[in-house]
Amino acid sequence: MLSEHTVKTHVARILTKLTLRDRAQMIVYAYETGMGRPGG
Repeated sequence: MLSEHTVKTHVARILTKLTLRDRAQMIVYAYETGMGRPGG
């Protein structure tokens, strides 16, 4: 199991690498690139 701190670190690194501002932008990016689908 991952700790909350580990998850936050991973999220922060992804945001930095993709030059995204926040998690909301990450969700938009995922949909636009085909990584995510509405409704799971």
